[in-house]
Amino acid sequence: MTFLIVAGSACSEPPPPLPVVPASDVSLARDFEAIEGRVPRNATLETLLRQHEFPVELASSLAGAMRGVFNPRAIRAEQAYRLTRSLDGFFREFSYQIDTDRLLRVVARQGDRGVGSVPQATPAAAFDVEVISLPKEVELDVLSASISRETPSLVGALDAAGETVQLALGLAEIYGGEIDFNSDLQPGDRVEVLFERFKRDNEFIGYGAIKAAVLTNEDRRIAAIGFPDADGKPAWFDEDGRSLKRQFLQSPLPFDPRVTSQFSYRRLHPVHGVNRAHLGVDYGAPEGTRVNAVASGVVELAGWSGEAGRMVRVRHAGGYETSYLHLSAIAPGVRPGARVEQGQAIGRVGSTGTATGPHLDYRINKNGTYVNPLVELKKMPKGDPISDDAREAFLRERDAVLARLSQGATR
Repeated sequence: MTFLIVAGSACSEPPPPLPVVPASDVSLARDFEAIEGRVPRNATLETLLRQHEFPVELASSLAGAMRGVFNPRAIRAEQAYRLTRSLDGFFREFSYQIDTDRLLRVVARQGDRGVGSVPQATPAAAFDVEVISLPKEVELDVLSASISRETPSLVGALDAAGETVQLALGLAEIYGGEIDFNSDLQPGDRVEVLFERFKRDNEFIGYGAIKAAVLTNEDRRIAAIGFPDADGKPAWFDEDGRSLKRQFLQSPLPFDPRVTSQFSYRRLHPVHGVNRAHLGVDYGAPEGTRVNAVASGVVELAGWSGEAGRMVRVRHAGGYETSYLHLSAIAPGVRPGARVEQGQAIGRVGSTGTATGPHLDYRINKNGTYVNPLVELKKMPKGDPISDDAREAFLRERDAVLARLSQGATR
């Protein structure tokens, strides 16, 4: 048997191997070609197949066959895929890793050779399509990590402990209303987290739910207990049963950006060379870094705004407005009158307008007056308490997960 692996994308690293799925329902030709890779950025099913010299008619037929079980428009960049075809060009099989739990598999039914070697319509019935549930093992694990001069960010501290950025992103979502990870962390701070680790064949494949965490920030100890809210949705509460969700996130950016310019009524402008007010906070960050809405609200402006470059301004409850300046791009669907939710991507960091380099100028206006974001956000009230009906169950869960967290952290 000839088995040829061809790089399927321009990725610098080889794609992860797709799970092996038995092919007992198909008799593959003795000679075939297997193409493995990761889905390129901005690719569609059509462009992916055309990249490998399949006709557009085949892509249309495959998409039609998939729609009953999977939306072909949901194909995401960097996910692993495998294409198999006979050496004379006939399509045999397409496998796509939807996520850590599911594999999409499309197999040609027309004889041993396959379908789609020449530009002609192929009926959707020519394919068998299924989404396969992939088995995995779930381990409950405890991690402790410290902020230091060598690892001054949460991402760096978890990386030094052998974990990936995905766990850090999960913690940032939990603590987004309590901590600005760009400016609040100090050497000596510490995080302990109880979380699920997914494995398949003893290989790490991803993270499950975070059950509990304790973040020590200077003289503050902030516990986070996972527990369903009144609607049954996952939520986070402190040890006293108050929600960690706040009206505003502490920062519109993920980790590692740094405050490069503070709020000031008199600052030497880096371009014009004169003193003028700087009514926001500048975060230095790489071009293209995701910018999130810090609170739910309605978009008032989304477009070019003179020296501010591409800008988004959002109106929130309580007389607040937030502005995000110098964006390289504005997210799709973000336009005047549109509603955005807390944590939703509204744009990307850039250097449009009058700017010396990529950064985000972030501003808060309260009742018509600009206020210092780093100060104003510290004044936000605590979250709502858990309901009386759920309190007893919450306390049992709190005691159990904190005890498990303490046991693991002292090993």
